[in-house]
Amino acid sequence: MAYRAEYLWIDGSSPTPEIRSKTKILDDGAEPGIWGYDGSSTNQAPGDQSDVVLKPVFQCPDPIRGGNDILVMCETFDPKDMSPLPTNTRAKAREVFEKYSDQEPWFGLEQEYTMIDVTTGWPAGFPQGGFPGPQGPYYCGVGAVKIHGRDIIEEHTTLCMEAGLAISGTNAEVMPGQWEFQIGPVDTLAVGDHMWVARYLLFRMGEKYNLEITLDAKPMKGDWNGAGMHTNFSTTAMREGYDAIITAAEALGKEGMVEKHLAGYGVGIEDRLTGEHETQRFDTFSYGVSDRGASVRIPWQVEQDKQGYIEDRRPNANADPYVVAGLITDTCCSALAD
Repeated sequence: MAYRAEYLWIDGSSPTPEIRSKTKILDDGAEPGIWGYDGSSTNQAPGDQSDVVLKPVFQCPDPIRGGNDILVMCETFDPKDMSPLPTNTRAKAREVFEKYSDQEPWFGLEQEYTMIDVTTGWPAGFPQGGFPGPQGPYYCGVGAVKIHGRDIIEEHTTLCMEAGLAISGTNAEVMPGQWEFQIGPVDTLAVGDHMWVARYLLFRMGEKYNLEITLDAKPMKGDWNGAGMHTNFSTTAMREGYDAIITAAEALGKEGMVEKHLAGYGVGIEDRLTGEHETQRFDTFSYGVSDRGASVRIPWQVEQDKQGYIEDRRPNANADPYVVAGLITDTCCSALAD
């Protein structure tokens, strides 16, 4: 009996990469091998040399289709020499992870997103052409006035669990129509694989419920929280001692590192990191215990236990998880190896 493999890959959309997919029918027992697509239609190749190679790197059950069908996350390569495309951010993260895998880097990503009503163009829960009450009651709220879109969240969570993804929680966020799910703890590569597949499943739920899912870092201008992808990080040394926690936090603020990281932390950094709405300004670096207004937060319990993890609060919701995890692994693990 044949089955379906949904091949997934990151495209060359600018300024924010997006996920693409297409279906391959395979005979029962056949493995999903190398495939290809038209890179000229995804901003990844010229029309006269349009072929791009897809190489499977991660697969899981397809919880939407069910049965034996699967989802297949792929890296992208140039067929001329099988070199990774410039947009193949997983390849760069893979190199960093291989270099520092002995430190056992773990990540937990907090993916915020906003549901947009396709009829009004406003976030779910906003009256057409108007605004709801100010922020306050919506975060982790309950009730029809405060909460919009819970059906999608419940179904998306179930799908991620059925796919075997490392989803570890969900909650309503500070702005109406804004939600969050968490992936982790898993390693530098797995967190990107799981997050991109979870995003794909979320976008598919948006199709089903006729709601646009946006990862825009500041979907509503004004006195509304932006959308981030807060990134929790640890290594074996950090999970065993507090000195390593401080070393990692300080490494992220060293000269040249702030600019390097912000360049890879997604589009709209200056709109979101304003120093308000639980953020530090983009042009300032700080770290502190239990401080959600810092660039990097050390959780209160970590300071008490003298071991654990740090939270980089700067990445945007639209950041590429492979890029974020690769940057943090490289910077912090390099400092911890000295």
